[in-house]
Amino acid sequence: MELKEKLVSSFMAFEEQVDVHSELHDVRTEAIKNFENKGFPTKKEESWKYTSLNAILKNDFSVFPKHEVAIEFKDVKKYFIHEIDTYKVVFIDGVFSSHLSSTTHQGIDVCLMSSALNKPKYKMIIDAYFNQIANKEESLTSLNTAFANEGAYINIPKSKVVNKPIEIMYFSTGSEAALLVQPRNLVVVGENSHVQIIERHQSLNENPVLTNSVTEIFAQKRAIVDYYKIQNDNHLANLIDNTYVSQKQESHVSVQTFSFGGNLTRNNLNFYHFGERLTSTLNGITIIGEKQHVDHYTLVHHATPNCESFQDYKGIFSENSTGVFNGKVYVEKEAQKTNAFQKSNNILLGNKSTINAKPQLEIFADDVKCSHGCTVGQLDETALFYMQQRGIPKKEAKALLMYAFSNAVIENIKIPELKQRITKIIALKLGVKIGFDL
Repeated sequence: MELKEKLVSSFMAFEEQVDVHSELHDVRTEAIKNFENKGFPTKKEESWKYTSLNAILKNDFSVFPKHEVAIEFKDVKKYFIHEIDTYKVVFIDGVFSSHLSSTTHQGIDVCLMSSALNKPKYKMIIDAYFNQIANKEESLTSLNTAFANEGAYINIPKSKVVNKPIEIMYFSTGSEAALLVQPRNLVVVGENSHVQIIERHQSLNENPVLTNSVTEIFAQKRAIVDYYKIQNDNHLANLIDNTYVSQKQESHVSVQTFSFGGNLTRNNLNFYHFGERLTSTLNGITIIGEKQHVDHYTLVHHATPNCESFQDYKGIFSENSTGVFNGKVYVEKEAQKTNAFQKSNNILLGNKSTINAKPQLEIFADDVKCSHGCTVGQLDETALFYMQQRGIPKKEAKALLMYAFSNAVIENIKIPELKQRITKIIALKLGVKIGFDL
């Protein structure tokens, strides 16, 4: 049975498990119908022109894990930012792990999506925000909505500065020969509030896994959200990450994506503006090799005046790896005084590595300042020779040049311990030994 048919046939059993009489029944039913009609995306779709899921979908993925696996903190400690205290929401094969987590209801809600979806006290927030900004026509988002049950629920009320970062961790144990997991996250940040969130998906062995994740982020007036995605999984892990961001007046939302591992990674990142004088920041670093594939698809929808957006994506591709950057800035007629900047810079280290870049501007306003740019090249041989002449070995000289190339994005990380962690991962990816396994 193909995966699409397996999912459609499993839907009724899933609904009975979570409560067929739930108020979300109609939402889930409409979503599974949309997925059934459209199926998995193919390269015939313009937005998926350079990314194929065919090889992945041949795996016989388990839709629901059959085994519960216990994991001790010492076994996964290295994946956390353990140098500092954090709130933690941890899932093992899609199931919440209470003993690895550190949640709270003290002034803020850092807890489970399943609780929010099924308990009356969360009804007002769920009705107002759940599935409100996600693209209901996108087939993989619809698939996630149909099976939405577990994930992180974060609700920061008005005028709260969260005193420590929040880590959302998804571990795949490999207890199944191949596993499909579909986490659903909802983040609501109230007026004048500030939160820092770190998200990571991590496989613990080499069995294939496909993660189809959806995250909805709502930033109210003058809210500040710093969201970091660490993607450094093993070579049989596949991630499709769909993130939707709604911003109100004078809010600042930054999403920074660090793609270093995995077989196939597709990041769909969508920003929607609903107020004036707000700022959207989208940064990314991709460093991959072998036959890895990373696809960044971004959209910033400027619908209101006096707003800014900044995109800066750096890519380093070696061996047979493939990168994709498809970034769109859409400026409506009403969005005068828009300042939108988009940049994709890439280095190809292998003769067979490729990057497909398509920056786009669609502008319907006449008083704007918008620009986009894309570069694809190799390391500067003159700079490399200059460094070698001063006693720096060629390998280290290459690493220094590539680190300098990535540094503009690294400097935007606001959590010092996370900045240090990302720097170490980059050093390892560039072949510099530092005695630290991540």
